Amino acid sequence: MRFLHVLVLSVCLINGALAQLRTPPKGQNATLSATGYVRDAKTGKPIQGVNIVVLDVSKGYVTEKDGFYIVPLPPGKYILRFSHVGYRTKEDTIVLNKMLFREMTMEDDAKDLDEVIVTSEAPDRNVRKVEIGVSQLSIRSIRRIPPLLGEIDIVRSLLLLPGVTTVGEGAPGFNVRGGSADQNLVLFDDAPIFNSSHLMGFFSVFNPDVVRDVTLNRGGVAAAYGGRASSVLDVKIKEPSGDKWGINGGIGFISSRLGVEGPIVKNKLSLLAAGRVSFNDFLFKLAPPNLKDTKANFYDLTTKLKYQPSEQHTLTLTGYVSTDVFKLASDSLSGQEINASSTQFDYQTLTGSLRWNYFINKQLNLTTSAIFSQYKANLSSPDSSNAFQLKSGIWHRQLKSDLTYTPDERHQWQAGVSAIDYLIQPNSRIPGPNSNVLPIDLARERAYELAAYIQDEWKLNANLAVVAGLRYSALLNRGPETVRVYEENGPRQDETVSSETTYGAGRIYHSAGGLEPRLAVRWSVGEGKAIKAGYSRLRQYIQQITNTTAALPTSRWHLSDNYTKPQIADQWALGYFHNTTDNVIEASGEVYYKTLTNAIDYRDGAELQLAPAVETQIVQGSGRAYGFEGLLRKNKGLWSGFISYTYARTLLTMNSPYAEERVNNGQAYPANYDKPHTLNALAVYRPSTWFSLSLNFTYSTGRPTTQPSALARVGGIIVPIYLDRNQQRVPDYHRLDFSMTFDQNPLKKKRNQSSWVFAIYNVYAHKNAYSIFYKLRPTSFADAYKLAIFGTAFPSLTYNFKF
Repeated sequence: MRFLHVLVLSVCLINGALAQLRTPPKGQNATLSATGYVRDAKTGKPIQGVNIVVLDVSKGYVTEKDGFYIVPLPPGKYILRFSHVGYRTKEDTIVLNKMLFREMTMEDDAKDLDEVIVTSEAPDRNVRKVEIGVSQLSIRSIRRIPPLLGEIDIVRSLLLLPGVTTVGEGAPGFNVRGGSADQNLVLFDDAPIFNSSHLMGFFSVFNPDVVRDVTLNRGGVAAAYGGRASSVLDVKIKEPSGDKWGINGGIGFISSRLGVEGPIVKNKLSLLAAGRVSFNDFLFKLAPPNLKDTKANFYDLTTKLKYQPSEQHTLTLTGYVSTDVFKLASDSLSGQEINASSTQFDYQTLTGSLRWNYFINKQLNLTTSAIFSQYKANLSSPDSSNAFQLKSGIWHRQLKSDLTYTPDERHQWQAGVSAIDYLIQPNSRIPGPNSNVLPIDLARERAYELAAYIQDEWKLNANLAVVAGLRYSALLNRGPETVRVYEENGPRQDETVSSETTYGAGRIYHSAGGLEPRLAVRWSVGEGKAIKAGYSRLRQYIQQITNTTAALPTSRWHLSDNYTKPQIADQWALGYFHNTTDNVIEASGEVYYKTLTNAIDYRDGAELQLAPAVETQIVQGSGRAYGFEGLLRKNKGLWSGFISYTYARTLLTMNSPYAEERVNNGQAYPANYDKPHTLNALAVYRPSTWFSLSLNFTYSTGRPTTQPSALARVGGIIVPIYLDRNQQRVPDYHRLDFSMTFDQNPLKKKRNQSSWVFAIYNVYAHKNAYSIFYKLRPTSFADAYKLAIFGTAFPSLTYNFKF
């Protein structure tokens, strides 16, 4: 309970700071500020990364994610120059004799063919920013990447970044710098997403029509974030238009989209609502006989309501709901009493976030949020004799508050507190009518995750800047719960349980926590050149437990407790960044080394879905990940694009005094997602403002797999014998994609806008292996077979509109 006292004390300190800092201290009256927002002249959307230069003073500033800026200056007359790639440079003359609030708009430079690829930051922000291992994508750049089956995809675009991989086509989630998919904190307007994929991994849950920008923190995680051991993916929804109504959408083979936004009360209350829906069953009717009964459909709806009663107060309410239905039509899935030919997966995500932003004065900004997130999964098998439903769910409720204090241009302090209430239903098996299956209802898991942090971005001089932060987090497990006690000097097994202890509702029966220091340093070594270094410690208290390479939607989630220790990741990174004088060419290289304490894997022969005590099915040990990430990018010209290369290794060691808890005989082995070499290349040709052509090539080492080492005959049945884990690999992966975009000529002023996108995924129809499997013969195995998810070229045509 000591942490509760720390949390309460932190809240009191913040409230005290607010009371002290609402009025500038004496002696500071000589410094005034010009503040406001920079927005797109057509859409009214905020523009992040706008360079603001005070002419004749040689001071520069950059707008934040919401387009907000603060320019502190002594009283006087100044000229401010606003510039951003893709917009016309604008100058504004101001006279500072009091606090000045000023709304600025910037017009899209339609005649400028130069375009930023992959990032929407200021041209040299990759060099000037202090954080290391942070990448940002704009929706404009994502649309230039060849789509899969006509669908622009947020998560798939991340796979082009160095350090980001996936275990294969159609696999849900992504892997960052040697981490598993569940080690990524995915936020959608502050609400966590526990399953970021539609259609079992083919598409992401994010509707591209509502996304403003995407930020991936894979090395320099700010102290404000925590709870995952690998990375943070922060997806922000755009602000609704406050002055006029508009409709946009698209029609494609796989899914169709429709959105609307506009003011309910002009410049005060505005609404955004957008949905996607897919009806793919008719496509499977044209497929081979073994796929005709397949179902693969989804829908999602995103809404955002913004209320701004004054310049100081802004309220936003964001909601999201999605549902997926996926039914197999082959016998590819078996085991655990599942009839694969009729198994159906249904899973649903529901989130909501209410955010209040209070701009107190030029130095203080307070943001408070109430967040709700729910994920429910259902696996059903209607077979008459073994019919059942397998249900699971996660409920996440959170309150958090963040305070930003900018005393001067050299310092920006941030502090905050957070409290999360977790409820997990691991699995509940419900038999069908006249079924032989027995009911099972696993005990719910409940816990609080509490955190407090403080961080300062300090510009020591023109060449040296530091971001230093400290976070404290703790997990408090609460009842009702029955905790097993195992015999000493033995493995954790059902047979070694010596007693049980029962705890009542609400009682805290276990706690774990600790400090999480964060540090990043940037040293400018010349014009457009910088060396960066960083260190971060991350703690993870909730994990997805699976014994498959790609976790199914119904894979079990589990909170740390008496026997499952929190995963702790310590990462060191060093990088060199270099831009040419005009920022046309960017080059960077980063090396990293990460250690993982209490890494999780499954025991040999584990049965995870319905085990009453998950600690009897998993093991914990150590892990290490290291690698190099290189990026070369061209930002401007008729041809633009980039080449990225990643060398990455991830090795796990599960060694225990007991043979039952060892993997690979206690020796290090590659993780399921270990892929040493990855190469991505994207080229965009844009000869005019209405036409562009994109080519994307990707190559990666095949992922590890475990193949039989020998065969044995037991009772007349051939049984495979497996020895060391993950010592073989599937064949290497490579693919070429192509797309053409025909936009409406922007020089012709029309209210209605439209575009056509033609794309081919996997141009040369390479059969990339997702897995290797064998077929049994009476006396031996048959030859090996490889399963390819996309074994041919997939063309698509999409029509997009906006008016």
